[in-house]
Amino acid sequence: MNTQNKAPAEKTYPCETCQMRKKSEANPKTLMARLWRWHTGWCPGWKAYQAHLAEQAQS
Repeated sequence: MNTQNKAPAEKTYPCETCQMRKKSEANPKTLMARLWRWHTGWCPGWKAYQAHLAEQAQS
C-alpha cells in the first residue's frame, strides 16, 4: 500500500489560453469583445478562473 501523500495537480483553466479572450483584450471595441464580455457574465468556468486568480493574489 502506497502511503505517500501527493500534492494535487494544480487545476488549469481554458480561459488562460482562450483565443477569443486574447483577441477581445487586444481589440476591446470589436463585436468579438462585446460577445466575450457578455459571455463572462454567466460563464461558470470564467467565474471559477477569477476566483482562482483572487485566491492566488491573496497567497
